[in-house]
Amino acid sequence: MVCGGFACSRNALCALNVVYVLVGVLLVAVAGWARGPAVGSSPPLLGGAFAVGVSLVLIAALGLLGALRHHQVLLFFYVLILGLVFLCQLGVSCACLALGREAQVLGVWLALRFRNQRDPRANPGAFL
Repeated sequence: MVCGGFACSRNALCALNVVYVLVGVLLVAVAGWARGPAVGSSPPLLGGAFAVGVSLVLIAALGLLGALRHHQVLLFFYVLILGLVFLCQLGVSCACLALGREAQVLGVWLALRFRNQRDPRANPGAFL
C-alpha cells in the first residue's frame, strides 16, 4: 500500500520528532554527565546545553503530539516556534558573516589575553 496524503506526512513528522526527542535527551544526559567532578567543564556551557536539550524535547513533544492527534492548533504553534528558531539562526549567521574578519581577530586577541586566567572572580579587574 502506498503512503499518501496526511498519513505519509504524519509518519515522517513523527519520525523526525522522535529523532529530535532523542537528540534532546542526549544533550541533557551529556550535560548531566559533564557536571561531574571528574570532567570539570564550564558551568555556563553545560547550563546552555541543558537548556537547549530541554527546549528541544519540549518542542519535539509538541510536534509529535500535534502530528499523532492531527491537532491543527498544536501543529500551528509548532511551525510558528520552528519559524522563530529559523529566524534567530538566520540572524546570528548573518551577523557572523557581517562581522567576519573583525570578530575572528577579536576572538584571537581575547583568547591570547585571557588564556592564563583560571578564575575571573579571583581577579575581576583583569576583565574590565
